[in-house]
Amino acid sequence: MEGSITGGSEPGSVVVGVDGSEQARAAALWAAAEAVRRGSSLHLVHATDTDGRAADLSENNVLSLRAEGRELLEHTAAAVSERHPGLPVTTELSRGGPAVSLHGAAANDGILVVGNRGLGGFNSLLLGSVGLKVAASAKTPVIVVRGTADPNGISTVLVAVRDEHDLVCARHAAREAALCKASLRLLHVWNLLQSVGYVAPLLDDVDELAGGRMGSVAAVADLIRAEFPELTVDVDAEKSVSVAAVLVEASHHAQLLVMGGRRSPGYIGPTLGRVTHSLLHHAHCPVELIPRSEKEHGGGS
Repeated sequence: MEGSITGGSEPGSVVVGVDGSEQARAAALWAAAEAVRRGSSLHLVHATDTDGRAADLSENNVLSLRAEGRELLEHTAAAVSERHPGLPVTTELSRGGPAVSLHGAAANDGILVVGNRGLGGFNSLLLGSVGLKVAASAKTPVIVVRGTADPNGISTVLVAVRDEHDLVCARHAAREAALCKASLRLLHVWNLLQSVGYVAPLLDDVDELAGGRMGSVAAVADLIRAEFPELTVDVDAEKSVSVAAVLVEASHHAQLLVMGGRRSPGYIGPTLGRVTHSLLHHAHCPVELIPRSEKEHGGGS
């Protein structure tokens, strides 16, 4: 890719950004385990952003940043190989910015992994800056590693499902659950205020709305069960004035939370809506964000 100094990812690689922080190291190890589960390779990316800061850096500064970046990549690759000896690992030192470099490395078929916090300053991967940029403009799945590396024996993948338009997202979650030998939980959170506005509805109207929504979610669950017959699939529904709060609480009991990206442009970016933004900041387990295709319709999350 343009701006690359070393390496290059293979098609379908799990791509992870590293910046020297403990969170990025944890993300790299999580990404390595994911690559092993998928039978793919791991691609480590460190972005120096020296091209973007050329006016502020001397030649010695640039050489120093590149040397530090190479050393970081070597140390991270060694740590990964020690834990997963057979995993193919490639590295890339980029002169570009972190978000652009990661998207370039993932191309159209890779999976991006970032830590939930970084070092701050120029090398920041603090979610809210680079992490949000990566997630907001994602064209491939992005996983933000949150929570602890060991989920205390939890073996459930949680997926947020609103209606039939979330089938693609549910399929991604089902594949993750199958790879992890975990169960799949489809959770529908019904926000009554969003559904009927602030005028108090009649009880019959509420029942009709709830029945229609649960019918759509049940149809998604039936399709997933047919496609993944060996997978245990549970369906739950909760009513709340805050979809994000329910999902954050549910993430306590999941090893991974899978969500679809925003369907309509606006707010933070074409992928991030208010609920996904909240989960990326507050979930208690890693969050996988699945971008929606232009063929998918409906409102944003």
